[in-house]
Amino acid sequence: MPATEESGDDALYVLTAVLLTPAQFPSVLGDDYPEACAALGLRPYEVGYGLVLGQDGHGARWTVVTDDVSLVACAIATWDCGMEYDLSLDERTMVASLPGWPLAVAVAAPGVPAPHDPEPGPELGDTARPPLAPPDSERWGPAQRRLGADEIALQWAIWREQVDNDVTFVAPGEKPHGGVRRVLEEVRGYLDTPPPLGRVRSAFAAGDARTLRADGPGWSMVARTDDIAFVLLDDAPGEVLPVGRGPELPGLLTALDELAVRPN
Repeated sequence: MPATEESGDDALYVLTAVLLTPAQFPSVLGDDYPEACAALGLRPYEVGYGLVLGQDGHGARWTVVTDDVSLVACAIATWDCGMEYDLSLDERTMVASLPGWPLAVAVAAPGVPAPHDPEPGPELGDTARPPLAPPDSERWGPAQRRLGADEIALQWAIWREQVDNDVTFVAPGEKPHGGVRRVLEEVRGYLDTPPPLGRVRSAFAAGDARTLRADGPGWSMVARTDDIAFVLLDDAPGEVLPVGRGPELPGLLTALDELAVRPN
């Protein structure tokens, strides 16, 4: 992906970009939109932000925050179609420049040193903030749990094939993890007391179905409105617990979809 129009060491060589909006944000940053914004020291602006990840002329990693969400969304859509897009940011739309990357990036800018964190200096502003870094893949925790839920949502068909078609609704006590019961109770609670913005999200799925994502303290749930759900828990490292349709799940998922945040 091409660099910005700036030249010299101050240029940002753009590698990738992601959205930070109530309906779509990097799960590694938090269970909901306000929490994700707080992880970057940002106010939870309702329209959201774009996060542009790149390197400067010295090879240092930077995450540039812009409030031009439409520009970043257009760039992402174009790249997803396999086409080039020169993502050049207007300084007037830049909200912050944060050292490091919150996500793992597998590519690097050509012609500059290998990616590394910026050296401490006045340009870093708040020197108390350590450079952003992706979560440690060797340990299980909230970020890894949310990333696992992301993968299930992305590869739904593959995960669904691993579950017998006759799987039944997980009733309290049926599974060795009592946390599943707690998750279902907390999800139902969202219907009475709306959770923080972005904690329940709805995205397109095949046919007339929707893919639902709900998160809470210590848990994540991924579901299809026409199918089952999967639950991941902080205290069940690496395990994916299926929740069958049964008599209760369809109505719960329909109600969740009604209150969920949707992409524009």
